[in-house]
Amino acid sequence: MSNPLIECIPNFSEARKPEIVQQIIDTISSVQGVHVLDHHSDQDHNRTVVTYVGDPKSVEEAAFLAIELASKLIDLDQHTGEHPRIGATDVVPFVPISDVTMQECVELAQRVAKRVGDTLNIPVFLYEEAASIPEKQNLENIRSGQFEKLKIEIGKTPVKTPDFGPSSLGKAGATVIGARQPLIAFNIYLTTNDVGIAQKIAKAVRHSSGGLRYVKGMGVLVEGRAQVSMNLTNFRKTPVARVVEFVRREAERYGVGIHHSELVGLIPQDALTEAAQWYIQLDGFQNEQILEQRLFQVMRETTGKTQEPTLDFLDQLAAATPTPGGGSAAAHIAAAGAALVAMVARLTAGKKKYLDVQERMLTIIDQAENLRGKLNEAVIKDSTAFENVMDAFRLPKNTDVEIQVRNETIQNATIHAAEVPLQVASMALEVMKLAYEAAQTGNLNAISDAASGLFFAKSALMSASLNVRTNTLGIKDQEVNKNLLESIQKLENQSNSIENMTWQLLKERGGFPIP
Repeated sequence: MSNPLIECIPNFSEARKPEIVQQIIDTISSVQGVHVLDHHSDQDHNRTVVTYVGDPKSVEEAAFLAIELASKLIDLDQHTGEHPRIGATDVVPFVPISDVTMQECVELAQRVAKRVGDTLNIPVFLYEEAASIPEKQNLENIRSGQFEKLKIEIGKTPVKTPDFGPSSLGKAGATVIGARQPLIAFNIYLTTNDVGIAQKIAKAVRHSSGGLRYVKGMGVLVEGRAQVSMNLTNFRKTPVARVVEFVRREAERYGVGIHHSELVGLIPQDALTEAAQWYIQLDGFQNEQILEQRLFQVMRETTGKTQEPTLDFLDQLAAATPTPGGGSAAAHIAAAGAALVAMVARLTAGKKKYLDVQERMLTIIDQAENLRGKLNEAVIKDSTAFENVMDAFRLPKNTDVEIQVRNETIQNATIHAAEVPLQVASMALEVMKLAYEAAQTGNLNAISDAASGLFFAKSALMSASLNVRTNTLGIKDQEVNKNLLESIQKLENQSNSIENMTWQLLKERGGFPIP
């Protein structure tokens, strides 16, 4: 069973007022399903970095609540600090940890950004993997000139134009939200108070100035000591040890050395393992040689062996059992249609050519995924409904009272067994509507996928319709039968109309050779 886990590392422009920092941390912690792993406050930077993890919905809610609270408690007009910033909540990255794709983190970032812009009236920029244009992928491009300059430049160039919210700044400033791979915030302190040396080293080491590929850096003065403050964006391609030795050699040019280093937040174990392997020249080392790693591996293997294997849905469908049957299959196929709709919308959102429909495509993704979830649930509901009918027929019928109870139970169970596929048919029609819109305005390269999703949903609707009609044969209440049959007929008529429109659309927009 999957256990989706996302990490969020919001950066807040406050460190000198512990009571405010604690309120923000408490707000994040208050969301069920969220676990705060770390927080780091730097007085000189006047910045706090919080690291927390949780399931996607919990992480999303905690991010919004923290941004909302910070906007009330932190005034950027009064803020000073060494670290560049444009907002009370300056940057909010989402990082996939387990059973979550980068695309899902991008969509989460887009949802939070839209909610912040619409609800809190705060300008929001999307960055890294969620960036709407290439220029916004790099945080430095958005944050150059900081809060003070953004007040003047906001909305005047593409990179300074918010993706959501107003093109004006209040006391909460603006917020940058995105999705990215794990990042290591790593600072090296030098044996000097000359910040100029730190700035020269930072220029040499950072990629934008010709340095190491996955390093961002700046020189600042912290606690009376020169510091090279860095973000390592891909520790596998630019290892920590390589960065340290680069800084060490550059420092020697100016007659200084490394005093000590520090982490801001958390670091992946593999990054430290690689550094240790490099420094002690442990050639041929394997992660399995770490005691804890080997122990966890054995525990996972043992746990896996004790779990019962589960049949694939199609295997269950093919088995010589009455459930799952056609009704469950209808829900399953409709869910596949919804998945294709979501895919097409994702292939459209973020593309320059389709920016005018981007917001609608984000909505379609949410609607399609919501339908997919409900349809997956209906796979089980339909089987359960039919099993309840069979259970009702097994009730005793030895007395008049038992016969009456049995008949009433059979009727109620049969009505419910007709209502479930009717709900599936209704959801399938909604999938068809979304699929048609995706085919009509979405990425033209994926128009056949949108149409496939639509025809999957149409097939599901017709299959569900058969199950509704079959169950009405056992329902004695003619008024109930009438309502069920009228409802399913209405859905069938609408689906036929959409299907006809789709063939015409494929011919006109897609150029398909359709008669």
